[in-house]
Amino acid sequence: MKRVLFVCGKNRLRSPTAEQVFSTWPGIEVGSAGVNADADEPLTGEMVAEADLIFVMEKAHRAKLTRRFRAHLKSARVICLDIPDDYAFMDPELVRMLQVRVPKFLPAR
Repeated sequence: MKRVLFVCGKNRLRSPTAEQVFSTWPGIEVGSAGVNADADEPLTGEMVAEADLIFVMEKAHRAKLTRRFRAHLKSARVICLDIPDDYAFMDPELVRMLQVRVPKFLPAR
């Protein structure tokens, strides 16, 4: 079972949407967190250490992740989805972008 983590800034819109969209994908366990101090679910070193695959929404999130959790990254692959903070939770356009950009990195259905 692969552990997949979706990361954005505050864990309120993009990463929780991604977590929900992929929550039933076979062969993976999904979680989400935010890199900002005021995130609803703040990213921890333990989350990073347990992840096999980490999707960040923006390059700035990758930079914060790498800077703060370098020691925990181990062999996790970090992929930037380049999705700006322009979408509401479960926005149909956000869901469509996630469905296009994420599955190629996940185990086949």
